[in-house]
Amino acid sequence: MIMNPRKKGLNTICTHVGGVEDKLFKGAISPLYMSTSYAFEDVDAKRYPRYFNTPNQEALCKKIAALEHAGAALVFGSGMAAISTSLLAFLSAGDHVVLQNALYGGTYNLVTEEFGKLGISHSFTDGCRPSDFEAKIQENTKVIYIETPSNPLLTITDLGAIAALAKKQGAVSMIDNTFASPVNQNPIDFGIDVVIHSATKYMGGHSDICAGAVASTQASIGRIFQLAKNLGGSLSDYTVWLLERSIKTMGIRVKAQNGNAQRMAEYLFRHKDIQKVYYPGLPDHPEHELAKAQMHGFGGMLSFELSENLDAALFRKSLRLIKSSMSLAGVESTVLSPSQTSHVLMGPEERKKQGIKDGLIRFSVGIEEPADLIEDIEQALEKVRSGAAVATDGPYSKD
Repeated sequence: MIMNPRKKGLNTICTHVGGVEDKLFKGAISPLYMSTSYAFEDVDAKRYPRYFNTPNQEALCKKIAALEHAGAALVFGSGMAAISTSLLAFLSAGDHVVLQNALYGGTYNLVTEEFGKLGISHSFTDGCRPSDFEAKIQENTKVIYIETPSNPLLTITDLGAIAALAKKQGAVSMIDNTFASPVNQNPIDFGIDVVIHSATKYMGGHSDICAGAVASTQASIGRIFQLAKNLGGSLSDYTVWLLERSIKTMGIRVKAQNGNAQRMAEYLFRHKDIQKVYYPGLPDHPEHELAKAQMHGFGGMLSFELSENLDAALFRKSLRLIKSSMSLAGVESTVLSPSQTSHVLMGPEERKKQGIKDGLIRFSVGIEEPADLIEDIEQALEKVRSGAAVATDGPYSKD
């Protein structure tokens, strides 16, 4: 591990911090320790995978903590494991949590389906302004939970204002920082207490890893750990090793995706067949200036709506290069319908309330050449316009 990681650049941290030194063979990459059984006598630490302290787990946590400017971190078996464990570590029966209304569907389901069973009450905000959060605070509010940029409408929430509000209340502020990644946003710098990631997404970046991560102070991570070891949401060491490998290129991947997403958002914004584009990098985005103030880049995610006379489902089926896929943030560009996937369990009325239309398309922009992505969208739109849209077999299919 290099010294003083906070004084190093992003790509240097991604590459060098939090590796396992190969003292035996002097290899250039971290060796993989697959053991699930370690000695307990005459050792400094009793290691066990469910205790989040195998050599590979510990090393990766140092890398993630450095990237998020945090004192410590933990890695989990999924993003939802990270979210649920973090929330429940700071909430007990009789407590109350305020959550942003624009929220990942899985988090919404966790809160609405499970918290009542545990005696934990909740309130969703009516919007994403600081006043919307303050209006929902109760005497027993212990956590304020946000997501910015939000999934799927890319709403931007004021990090500094929420952190200050939580401190005034004596509550813990938490953020799902998945859409931004540590490359584009470091919430701890604005006073946020706990930063959560679905590491499946930009940290993994290749659509082949399922993982979660949490970063915070040593004290807060210690509290989360006490629950985590009982819930058992640890990550296998092989996946830990793969995730460390992937994070090494996260800086260059995400910056490329930022540039491509900006180009695609501007192209879609000007297109006659596109009714609405949601992307914080566009000057017409309601929180564009706020995004500029608290983000280093606007991210690789955007959403858009086709003109009302065009069928969104047929459009998705007509794409050849861009894949219809359930997840996001891989090096390949993908689209999905939030109403059929990430927010399907939210129900039509709640989706309508949040502005998530059935025809909304979420676009995870990859690292392909923008000209090729534009060409694919144009041919798909042409097929939809002509009524000749057909399902294809991928980028090498023929007419």
